[in-house]
Amino acid sequence: MASQNPLANNNADFRLENLFSTKGKTALISGGGSGIGLYIAQALAVNGARVYIFSRTPEKVNRVAETFSQDADGKIIALQGDVSSKESIKSLVEEYSKHEDRLDILVNNAGIAGSTVNFGAKTADELSDNLFNGDSFENWENVMRTNVASAFFVSAAFIPLLNKSSETQKDWSATILNITSISGSLKVSQHHPAYNCSKSSANLLTKELANELALNGFKIRVNAIAPGVFHSEMTTGSSAPNQKSKIENDKYKSLPSGRPGEDRDMAQAALFLILDQYVNAQSVIVDGGE
Repeated sequence: MASQNPLANNNADFRLENLFSTKGKTALISGGGSGIGLYIAQALAVNGARVYIFSRTPEKVNRVAETFSQDADGKIIALQGDVSSKESIKSLVEEYSKHEDRLDILVNNAGIAGSTVNFGAKTADELSDNLFNGDSFENWENVMRTNVASAFFVSAAFIPLLNKSSETQKDWSATILNITSISGSLKVSQHHPAYNCSKSSANLLTKELANELALNGFKIRVNAIAPGVFHSEMTTGSSAPNQKSKIENDKYKSLPSGRPGEDRDMAQAALFLILDQYVNAQSVIVDGGE
């Protein structure tokens, strides 16, 4: 009898359905009622995950859960929560724990753009007035609270459930995915400096969380996607009845992609960072070469 080749590989491990399957996984996504949060929720549910999405507006997440659970191997479940409130985050943990005893995937996606300021000026006095009187401490506080602090506190609150995910599943590390922005890596303000600074901070928070969790011996990976322009409520101001959006202009034809980012582009990036167990503390730019 011929001996088994010790160098033979298991080809089944390299099939796409095994490389990118989220079958049986649990996920929680903030801001899952539209845009990028919806795209990631759909990608995970289609590939077999039970995906809990939440926002402050139940109508949106309820609509997404009803629409995109159809024909999916997994399921999307709507919850309600406010990422800017500690009390709401604690209630969210309690509500989620009624359904699941572990959390495999946490996506911190909720964010706001905040107000814009005018950097165009012909004199120093004019520029000073534009910046000083055209912005406010309240705007900066709201943007930083929603775009940075919320990712910190939501992640902190779910560490026990994330840790249980890693402890109870062989060859799996629970993962946190933060949605930041290409704006956090630019030297131009784009007329919303608070937003850009918040996204830069979110990228740094990603590295710090990944490092501190590892130093404490917890097998929880933390990565970020820094998107460019995608079809979303933030870029268009509204959504279609299915909660997806569409940018209607030719501004982005000069990109190598020839278009803004689409739902499948985000799905591919998210599945890679969530499922590749050897990627940690990275912020991956997905911007079409902008």
